Amino acid sequence: MTHSKPVRRSPLRSLAGAAAVVVGLVLSGCTAGPDTGAVTAPPEVIGEVPENLQEFYTQEITWEECEGEFACATVKVPLDYSDPGRQSIDIAAIRLDASGEPQGSLLMNPGGPGVSGYNTVRDSAEFLLSDRLRQSYDVIGFDPRGINRSSAVECLTDEEREEARTETIPPDATDEEAIALIEEDSAEYAELCAERSGELLGYIDTVSAAKDMDILRALVGDEKLNYLGFSYGTQLGAAYAGLFPEKVGRLVLDGAVDPSLSSAEITAGQVAAFDEALRSYIADCQSQSDCPLPGDVEEGVSVVDDLFESVEASPMTASDGRLVTIGTFFQGFVLPLYDSGSWPALTGAIDRALQGDPTEFLRFADLSAERQPTGEYLTNASDAFTAVTCLDYPMSADPETMAAEAEALEASSEVFGEYLSYGALACENWEYEPVNEPAPASAPGAPPMVVIGTTGDPATPYEWSLALADQLESAVHVTWEGQGHTAYGRSGECIESLVDDFLIDGTVPDDGARC
Repeated sequence: MTHSKPVRRSPLRSLAGAAAVVVGLVLSGCTAGPDTGAVTAPPEVIGEVPENLQEFYTQEITWEECEGEFACATVKVPLDYSDPGRQSIDIAAIRLDASGEPQGSLLMNPGGPGVSGYNTVRDSAEFLLSDRLRQSYDVIGFDPRGINRSSAVECLTDEEREEARTETIPPDATDEEAIALIEEDSAEYAELCAERSGELLGYIDTVSAAKDMDILRALVGDEKLNYLGFSYGTQLGAAYAGLFPEKVGRLVLDGAVDPSLSSAEITAGQVAAFDEALRSYIADCQSQSDCPLPGDVEEGVSVVDDLFESVEASPMTASDGRLVTIGTFFQGFVLPLYDSGSWPALTGAIDRALQGDPTEFLRFADLSAERQPTGEYLTNASDAFTAVTCLDYPMSADPETMAAEAEALEASSEVFGEYLSYGALACENWEYEPVNEPAPASAPGAPPMVVIGTTGDPATPYEWSLALADQLESAVHVTWEGQGHTAYGRSGECIESLVDDFLIDGTVPDDGARC
């Protein structure tokens, strides 16, 4: 996304799934090379598909050694499922072979929309997944349509992204002037996206991406889809289950999104959840001797709010000479709230910022944006996030509606509310109209699925997981009583065992299980 004031365009949702990837390390693994070669899907795996999709399900793909111990392949899918023969696009996939005898493939999606599943498996599978799970499955990462190594949308160059991150709205601007600046910036951004991405921009919605997953399922040789989705990946998984309930294998949806909510309702839920996460962090901080936030929780919130206001009024300069605007500061501040293990780092960053040094918040923001020290951005995640969101969610940019929503958001969180308002302006001038509508998930006839919610999740509030589990007729709900975004891979043995037992052995957790 490009923006004069970045935080006015709901950047929190663009970070969804970040906890699963930003701490990823390339760890040492198996020394044996991956299985490679050309493969096609046998008829019994393909199942019944429309005649005009046969060429995609029966295509030959070639797995080639890549990235050291991995295998990579490119899969063709239709640009437009309503007219499959018109044009195809590419989906990039990466495979980490099971360390033992595989019982099939496990597809993963880390969230977003816009986060690279390819990069997640390459960089984090051995950190994120248990030894037992990696022994039992070939793990498949893929970049959904529009993202990264797949046929990708393009809006901004790296240089333009750098410039956008240093732009800001004058602190003395009226609300009307600020909105006008954002509208102008949004229109320019939408024009660049349309010009540089072409018609791909109109076909990277979640339903189309879910249909791509069924082609992937067949081409990796599985009759049923086994899947682990985090954050937005739960929305993608639920969409798949609704489209192909008879092809659902073992699905785990962790950090669930409620697909029945509008974009405005999602933003409102996240503002409240991030405010609660901030208060939980401050309470924990104040129990430590080195906490820079004095007094009780409310006093701590006031100190943070004053810090935000000071950065908005006068952007700070980091140790490398780069300007830290309120948008960059905001993104850097919320990232450590995704994982309670990062709270000590947040304490140190606040302490330095209160002394005039925002360097640590710039580092967090760069990590969130996948910016390298050279100024290179590793993926197109922010562009893809906006593009998918504009297709998935109808939004009202009516001034009175946005003003009312902004007032409610500021009442919900004195720190975060104002920076997440007016998000509808991002899609106001979009080249393509939305193709999907928010609606409850439904997958009648599907086998049991597992939905996981974290009680202190700031990005996908706990209530959303309860809603998704209730909507999916066969789903069971599992709770992790913890802080941060998503549970599996960071919550300990209890959740890990429940998930592994389900994915490997088919043991369905008790509905309502808590860890």
